[in-house]
Amino acid sequence: MDYNEIKDWKELLAASDQEVLAQLLDSTKQHKCAFMHGEDVKVAQLWCALIEMKKEMDKMGSLVAKVEEPFRAMVEMGEVEKRKTIDRLVREVLKPEIEQEDATKKLVDSLMKF
Repeated sequence: MDYNEIKDWKELLAASDQEVLAQLLDSTKQHKCAFMHGEDVKVAQLWCALIEMKKEMDKMGSLVAKVEEPFRAMVEMGEVEKRKTIDRLVREVLKPEIEQEDATKKLVDSLMKF
């Protein structure tokens, strides 16, 4: 490829990146009245593109927040079941006496860290 023949720098981008850039620039069209009045139109259009990217990030943040709570609950349930299983296995293997209850609990607590 002769780089001297390239007229538009965007041609050097990967095809998928060209598409992403085209979509981003397309999303700024709704702000055309604003950025066309900017002192430097290209810089103003970039700021408008940042606005659109921020909106997308906020949408993603909202979606993540919606699925975060159920996942936290699943992890918490998993931890409860893990503790029950470790406790059961320790009691089956060691068969601790009543007076060893505190030591058994400490052992289960330490095994929970893994």
